[in-house]
Amino acid sequence: MSTDRRELDHQLRRLAAIQGGYFSAAQARDIGYSYPTQTYHTQNGNWQRVARGIYRFPEWPVGEHDDLVKWTLWSRGLGVVSHDTAISVHNLADVNPSQVHLTVPLGFRAKATRVVLHHEDLPEGDIWEREGYRITTPFRTALDAARSELSMEQLTIVVKEVCALAPYTAPQGLRQAAERIGHREALRMERALRGADLL
Repeated sequence: MSTDRRELDHQLRRLAAIQGGYFSAAQARDIGYSYPTQTYHTQNGNWQRVARGIYRFPEWPVGEHDDLVKWTLWSRGLGVVSHDTAISVHNLADVNPSQVHLTVPLGFRAKATRVVLHHEDLPEGDIWEREGYRITTPFRTALDAARSELSMEQLTIVVKEVCALAPYTAPQGLRQAAERIGHREALRMERALRGADLL
């Protein structure tokens, strides 16, 4: 392998290291891999194709949230893990979503059968960075749960867990934030807070 090829491989692996071993065709192209070269690496087993335009190094250990990295790359880095999926990742309640929930910017147009998209421009303060993906904060996740069809029982559990993280500020903060969203959300949040003995 020439020095140039070694350097390309090094750059791609350095990128993949912060994305759970994954990378997109566009990212590989930006580093210097032409599309014919990408085909070569896939056909020879150097790269594993996991979805259209998304690859991973086959020797990379499988991570707990590999699917979230894959769907983040599918969304071109615009998607933020949210709603039921964020509840599961944060371990706020015992939900087991069959689809991945992503919040994407208002202008986002792509669709996939295994993804539920929520269109909204999230403020940076509502997002946490993880290795290879971004996720809504627990506080924001609780607000999204109040806006969703999550059962009151599950919402109460989520609210209780979130408030345990910030017991002096979260209860009132959630109540006020839900009131700014709408009447239904405010009512659901208040019921959840009362059900968790936080009001």
